[in-house]
Amino acid sequence: MSKAAAKYVQFGVATAVIVLALGYLAYTGVEQSKSYYVTISELRGLGNGAYTKRLRVGGFVQTGSIKRLGTHVEFVLAECEPRAATPCTQDKLIPVEYTGVDAPPDTFKDESQALAEGTFGRDGVFHAQGLQAKCASKYAPADENSASPGNKPATSSGPRAASPSALQSRGSMQ
Repeated sequence: MSKAAAKYVQFGVATAVIVLALGYLAYTGVEQSKSYYVTISELRGLGNGAYTKRLRVGGFVQTGSIKRLGTHVEFVLAECEPRAATPCTQDKLIPVEYTGVDAPPDTFKDESQALAEGTFGRDGVFHAQGLQAKCASKYAPADENSASPGNKPATSSGPRAASPSALQSRGSMQ
């Protein structure tokens, strides 16, 4: 084999090693960052598979369960609605420990919907590194019986209550 051919082989081998190393790093990065969304019932049914995967679990924060210590938060997620007619059974509840870098969001409070991302421990606690909270129902449509500010008739006699034509006639009188 000539010197030129040997250099091409060395270059080809070095290129292959670099491409394989980058491929391996990309694959392991994707594997570590992907997470599966499961309900609490599905999590309980995963068996040993629940301990090895990165998961996302959603539910409602149980009333009175939040215990805060800086950015560390412990709470209980429930699969059932907070004010449901039938109370949640134990298999639809899961204790969560959040130890993320950021403080929990402002919308994280009792009865709010939350999504915890992390791993399920053999101790029966979901260890979350990420926490999201859905805004409570403050943006829900108002009841038909409750009056909204846009539906109230104007009772003021000031210039804001006057019609545009009345304002134009006042402006032309000055």
